[in-house]
Amino acid sequence: MTFKHLLAAFGAAALACAAAPAFAQDDAEAAAAEPAAEAAAAEPAADDAAAPAMGVDPADVESIDAIMAATYDAISGPAGQERDWDRFYSLFAPNATLVAVGDGQIRLNASPEGYVERSGPFLTGQGFIEEETGRRTERYGNVVHVFSAYEGTIRPGANDEDTIRGVNSFQLAFADGRWWIVNILWEGETDDNPVPEEMIGVFE
Repeated sequence: MTFKHLLAAFGAAALACAAAPAFAQDDAEAAAAEPAAEAAAAEPAADDAAAPAMGVDPADVESIDAIMAATYDAISGPAGQERDWDRFYSLFAPNATLVAVGDGQIRLNASPEGYVERSGPFLTGQGFIEEETGRRTERYGNVVHVFSAYEGTIRPGANDEDTIRGVNSFQLAFADGRWWIVNILWEGETDDNPVPEEMIGVFE
């Protein structure tokens, strides 16, 4: 199955999500620092062993765990550290989008490039480290959904260090011999909408 055929099977699904600082403008700026997530230890279904696209590190896209870890790692780092955005872009399917929800509204709806344009200066300037704290994975053939609980640290190590939590929803696809991020959708935690404690520390 080629990636083109897989997209057709999705019915033009809006490849969405994986952004950071859209939740995080001021207090909302914390909510922004999202794409993130490590997630889902499942081996890719056997398929044509096509070579990864140019510029892709095969180790980043060889498994669900690998692409999840690469996503979190690509956006994380201390203040002043430039991110490897080419690595970040290489994880996404063509036309993929990143979507953030907050306060009952769509706070961000962007391509990977649009996400970096909007959130990159915040991530680099303030410093942001995001880690996965729990995971639930569902799979049907080459289609995977991962609910990934996260905890993000803004201005790590600073006196005014801040912590945010939430849940990332990853839609992944295995096609052309590798894993792709088709969609990332997330929402930051609020007092009225806490991350379910049963998700924390559980990886399945």
